[in-house]
Amino acid sequence: MTKNAIAITHVTFEDLGSLNQVLDRQGYHVTYNKAVDLVDLDKIDFLYPDLVIILGGPIGAYDERDYPFLTKELHILEQRLAANLPTIGICLGAQLMARALGARVYPGGVKEIGWAPIELSDAGQKSPLNYLAKEHTAVLHWHGDTFDLPDGATHLASSSKYNNQAFSWGECSLALQFHPEVTAAGLEHWFVGHASEISSTPDLSVAKLRRDTAMFAQKLESQATLFWETWLKELQL
Repeated sequence: MTKNAIAITHVTFEDLGSLNQVLDRQGYHVTYNKAVDLVDLDKIDFLYPDLVIILGGPIGAYDERDYPFLTKELHILEQRLAANLPTIGICLGAQLMARALGARVYPGGVKEIGWAPIELSDAGQKSPLNYLAKEHTAVLHWHGDTFDLPDGATHLASSSKYNNQAFSWGECSLALQFHPEVTAAGLEHWFVGHASEISSTPDLSVAKLRRDTAMFAQKLESQATLFWETWLKELQL
């Protein structure tokens, strides 16, 4: 039986990446919606999809004055999280999940951009995230904001720069500050779309990001596929 997944994007090049093929293999029909169009999509029932994924983007989860569609996204998340419906937030999506659950989202002290491992909590080691443990792969980080852990959430992962890199909520919702979905081919689009941020960040360059991507991306894609497959299968238990 076909299942339905909606992915909400903020910039077109930050897409589902490796998750897209896994969803296809597990029988999901994926529909992309642009966040900027959400103000005109009040007729969509976001409680209906089997899965909603909110992806990343170069704005703050607290910037609804400049980007009113964020209010709609927060409302969608509040509804789905309260109803315990399968939901994934990646980077900005994770920050919006934290905010929808009442936690603070705010600028961090340093930008975290590039490839580095994550440290899993005890709960993280017992979860599908174990496929992304540091002994298996590095992951891509690309953020300057961070968030407090929401009350009632389960802390899953941290990094050397930020304590809150992943949490779960309820039985079937997952927030990921880092980017397990990226692929080497997809990141070439990031290097263009985020050119200004790359050039303005100390000790960062497209050349360095491309070198590190050549070293780490293939392994991440392999491990992330195992992670996505396991997490999605657990939804069916």
